[in-house]
Amino acid sequence: MSDDAKPVPYRGGGFAPRPVGLVGPIVFALVLGLWEAGSRLGWISPIILPAPSQALGALADLVETGRLWLHVSASLQRLVQGWVFGALLGVLVGFAAGLFSLARAGIVPVVAALFPIPKIALLPLFIIWFGIGEESKVATILFGTFFPTVISVYGGVDNVDRNLIRMGQSFGLGWFSIVRKIVLPGAMPAILSGFRISASIAIILLVAAEMIGAEYGIGAYILLAGNLMATDQLVAGVAMLSILGLTVSWVLGRIEKAVLRWR
Repeated sequence: MSDDAKPVPYRGGGFAPRPVGLVGPIVFALVLGLWEAGSRLGWISPIILPAPSQALGALADLVETGRLWLHVSASLQRLVQGWVFGALLGVLVGFAAGLFSLARAGIVPVVAALFPIPKIALLPLFIIWFGIGEESKVATILFGTFFPTVISVYGGVDNVDRNLIRMGQSFGLGWFSIVRKIVLPGAMPAILSGFRISASIAIILLVAAEMIGAEYGIGAYILLAGNLMATDQLVAGVAMLSILGLTVSWVLGRIEKAVLRWR
């Protein structure tokens, strides 16, 4: 190799992500600015898509009247109940399918058969079973959260390096010690990824369930705004959903960093 030749830097950077400052907020502010400018210049019809300032005014009105907390608190209560119980049940069933052959033989075919069914299609059935109240809405979210969690946990356990398990056995570790020290940490990245997916599904099902027979909730607010053709309130409701999704993603991200510090 000649002296003038230089090594080509590895562009993958070791696949280690690094923070890039305020790029995200700047892009978001730029999009909002272009949207606002297009609305004020008449390029975007307010009937089709209101300006961000109009949606902000609708949010301010919700705050002044006190209805914002009524809608947000109702949605949060349903989301937390449905997602937490669905995720916990999914973790238990997923670990059973991943660790025990008999449980796998019974669980995996059932999950494969029921997972493709659109869960919102079962909401009328849940209403017949549990009534029009909160139980049917929570059951819809729980049912939709359960299956992706089972799949992620089962897949994470199944993909743990078997050489590590054999190594633990060679050192005389018991079954519970292997599960706690090897299987659980090895499956945790897949489990947390499943939590992110199931949380997104839970928010989608939350909105759909609230559009059927709910007095308060973000979904009920969006449905009412759509019926009244109040596009500013409609966009405000979508913004509330976006903020809710960002908050859930941030919380799960903090949990992921705390749990997966060993990576």
